[in-house]
Amino acid sequence: MCGITGYIGYRDAYPIIINGLQRLEYRGYDSAGIVLYDGKDIVLSKTKGKVSDLLERTASEISTKGNLGIGHTRWATHGVPNDVNSHPHTSASGELVIVHNGIIENYDTIKKELTNRGYSFKSDTDTEVLVNLIEEVKKQYKVKLGKAVQIALNQVIGAYAIAVFDKSKPDEIVVARLGSPIAIGIGKDKKEFFVASDASPFIEYTKDAIYLEDEEMAIIKVGKDVEIRKIHDDSLVDADVQELQMNLEQIEKSGYDHFMLKEIYEQPRAITDTYRGRLLRNEGLIKMAGVEDNMKKFLNADRIIIVACGTSWHAGLVAEYIFEEFARIPVEVEYASEFRYRNPIITEKDVLIAISQSGETADTLAAVKLAKEKGAFVFGVCNVVGSSIARETHAGAYTHAGPEIGVASTKAFTTQITVLSLMALRLSRAKGTMSSSDYRLHLQELELIPEKVERALKIDEHVKEIAKEYLLSTNCLYLGRGYNFPVALEGALKLKEISYIHAEGYPAAEMKHGPIALIDDRMPVIVIATSMGHYEKVVSNIQEIKSRKGKIIAVVTEGDVQVKEIADHVIEIPETEEAFTPLLTTIPLQLLSYHIAVMRNCNVDQPRNLAKSVTVE
Repeated sequence: MCGITGYIGYRDAYPIIINGLQRLEYRGYDSAGIVLYDGKDIVLSKTKGKVSDLLERTASEISTKGNLGIGHTRWATHGVPNDVNSHPHTSASGELVIVHNGIIENYDTIKKELTNRGYSFKSDTDTEVLVNLIEEVKKQYKVKLGKAVQIALNQVIGAYAIAVFDKSKPDEIVVARLGSPIAIGIGKDKKEFFVASDASPFIEYTKDAIYLEDEEMAIIKVGKDVEIRKIHDDSLVDADVQELQMNLEQIEKSGYDHFMLKEIYEQPRAITDTYRGRLLRNEGLIKMAGVEDNMKKFLNADRIIIVACGTSWHAGLVAEYIFEEFARIPVEVEYASEFRYRNPIITEKDVLIAISQSGETADTLAAVKLAKEKGAFVFGVCNVVGSSIARETHAGAYTHAGPEIGVASTKAFTTQITVLSLMALRLSRAKGTMSSSDYRLHLQELELIPEKVERALKIDEHVKEIAKEYLLSTNCLYLGRGYNFPVALEGALKLKEISYIHAEGYPAAEMKHGPIALIDDRMPVIVIATSMGHYEKVVSNIQEIKSRKGKIIAVVTEGDVQVKEIADHVIEIPETEEAFTPLLTTIPLQLLSYHIAVMRNCNVDQPRNLAKSVTVE
C-alpha cells in the first residue's frame, strides 16, 4: 500500500529518491520521508502530508548530499499519519534505518519483549518495532545485517516489503518481501542499484530489474551480483533479471491536468493493445496461450469462480453475464475479501479467475492461494507483468493497459472486460455454444470498440456542462439492467472515490424495492438506457423517476428519441452489441465523475484515504 524507493551507487541519491517518491505517491500519500547517508552521518527528514510537503521541509532542514538513501510515501496502517509515525524509522542506537510496506501482526508481542530488554519507542508503528528487532538480533547473535534481517523476519507474522541499511556498513542495502512487492533495478556494470515498490522510479536509469518472490531477501552491494536468499531456510536463489517493458512517457501526464483524465483518454489504445495479436478477425480466430494450453480445464469445469475487489469486481460481474451467455458455463463472482474467510466450497473441477490491476491485491492473492490448495485451476487477469498474482496463478492473461497511476481505475476496467470477452468468445467457439455468424459478428464488433470509444470521448465538453449542475449534490443514484448493472455500480464507485458524493448503483428494476423512497427534485439519477438490452423496461423506470421529480441523466444509444423526451440530460454513445455496451457506457460515467470532482476542488489522482494498490488486509 505504501511506496518504497532507494538508491546506492555513484550519483546523488536525493533527486532520484524524491523523483521516485513522486511517482509512487499513488500508493499512499498520508506522509513521506527520506534518509540519506553522506559518508559520515545519516540525515533524516520526514513529515505528515505529501511528497511536496517533504520537499519544502528538506529544502530548509537538511543537507541533500549522499550516494545512499531510502525513501517512503505512506498509507497509514499502524499509527495515525503524523511526523513521528512517518517512515523511515531508525533503531534505538540510530545505526539501522528501515522503510516498510505492510503490517507486522505480532508487533505488540515483540514490542513488549523488546521493552523488557530496555528498548523504548517513539512512534506507534509496527515498523519501529521491526527495526529494533533486527538490531537486537544483530547484537545478540553477533551477525551481519543480512543475517540479522533473515533471523528477525522468521520471528514476525504478517506482510512486508522492507529496505534496510546499516550506518556502519554503508556499502549495502538489504531488501525483503512477503506479500508486498519490491523491485531491484540493476545499473550498468553493477555500479549502482535502485530499489522500489515498482519499477517506475528507475526506468530512465535501467531496463534491467529483479522482482523478489515472496519469502525472499536480497543483499545489494555496489560492484557485486545481487545475492538473493530464501528467508525461511537461507538457501541461495538464482536471480531472474527481467527487461522492463514500460517507458518514461507512459508514467508522465503528457499535457493532461490529471493522470485520471489521461488514462480515460488512453482507453482506445489500451483496448487495442489488449486484443492485439489475440483477436484475428480475418481468420475468425482468438489466440490466447493461457486459454489454449488449458482448454480442457475450462471445458470440463463445473463452474467458474471470479474473485476480485473494487473496480475489478465490477469487471468480474460483467464477465459473469458474458461467460454465461457466450460459453454457457455457470459463474459465481466473489469479493476476494469475503471469499477467503468463509470456508468456500472449491473442488478440482472449478476454475477460479482472479482479477487485479496491480496483481498485488492482498485479498485476491490470498484467494488464489486458497483455491490452489483446494485443487482448483487458477487463471490470473492482471496488468502488471511479473506481479505476484501473475506468478502465483497456473496461467493467465495480461491486459496491456500500460501503467495506471490514477487511484480511481478507468482503463483497467475496460481492458479487463476486453480480456474476459476474448476468453468467453474463445470458449464459446470450443463448446459450440455460439453460431458461426454470431461469433464472427462479435469479433468484428469487438475490433471496432476502440474507434467507438474515441467517438464516445468526444462528448467530454457536453458531460462537463452537465457536471456543473450537480457538483453540489450530496447523493446520487445509478441504475442499469443486465450487462449495464455492473456499470452502474462502477459509475457510483467512481463518483464516491474522487468527489466524495454519496452514490449507489442498483439494478434498475430494484429501484421500486427501496431506493425510490430517496427520489426527489434534488436527487440526480444516472440511468443507462441503451437500445440493446431491456430498453422498454428501463424507459418505464425512467418514467417512474420523473413522476417523482427526480433529475434524469440518461446514457443512450445514438439516435435515441424516446428517452430524450423524458430525461433532463442525455449523453449519446455509439451502438454496439449488448455484451460490449459496458465498454462504452462506462466512458461518460468516468468523465462525469472526473469533472464533478475537479469542480469540487478534490484531488482527483489522490483521493483521501485511498491508495492504488491494496497490498495489506
